[in-house]
Amino acid sequence: MPDIVRDMWDYLTSDAAWSGNRGLPALTWAHVKLAALAVVVAGALAIPPAVVLGHVRRGALMAVSVVNIGRAIPTFAIIVLIFPFSLRWGFGLGYWPTLIALVFLAIPPIFINTYTGVRETPADALEAAQGMGMRASQIVRRVEVPVAWPLIITGLRVSAVQVVATATLGALVGYRNLGTPIVQGFTQSNKGPLLAAAIVVILLALLTDAVFAWAERRLVPWRRPAGRQADATVTAPELAAV
Repeated sequence: MPDIVRDMWDYLTSDAAWSGNRGLPALTWAHVKLAALAVVVAGALAIPPAVVLGHVRRGALMAVSVVNIGRAIPTFAIIVLIFPFSLRWGFGLGYWPTLIALVFLAIPPIFINTYTGVRETPADALEAAQGMGMRASQIVRRVEVPVAWPLIITGLRVSAVQVVATATLGALVGYRNLGTPIVQGFTQSNKGPLLAAAIVVILLALLTDAVFAWAERRLVPWRRPAGRQADATVTAPELAAV
């Protein structure tokens, strides 16, 4: 058995791995809370303007260029830039710089997928809705957003997985999560906690992806295989055109 695997087994069979604020359960919970809040905030910031711009079909180049700043600047660089302001304004170490950086990371996939989904609503579905006398707000709620749901969920799914994997960087600025034993493990001879935490991060990312895949099947019933949607009733006229 390799030494690192033996170290991990020794760590996992010790009390230190499962108790206290440095144990895996506490670190995992802190990691999940941070990642979940980052995705929720990013969704709240990205989805409404993306829906509006997709509906009016204007401002695409400017909006996408601005949002892509979140991709162009490395997440750790954002953390470092925000860190001194967080200290100066009394927000403390770690949490707020990491949260803001993760929000920047999560916004682009959500925004671009939402914008694309709304903008590419089939023209015949829009004409049918207008012919039924729907107002612009009704078209957005009952036609464009439902049609865009698959891409919106995909954007949330991509962002959530990226955030879960990247949240470990918070340990570099003092936020205690699953990144803490990973960062500390590089300077310690015992690599067991590092490997254990890394595996938990991988499992969390896979679980996050699976949860969003399940949510898509539940929230987008018209995309299920034909044999599994016999009991699904689709009444919105716009969905017939999807």
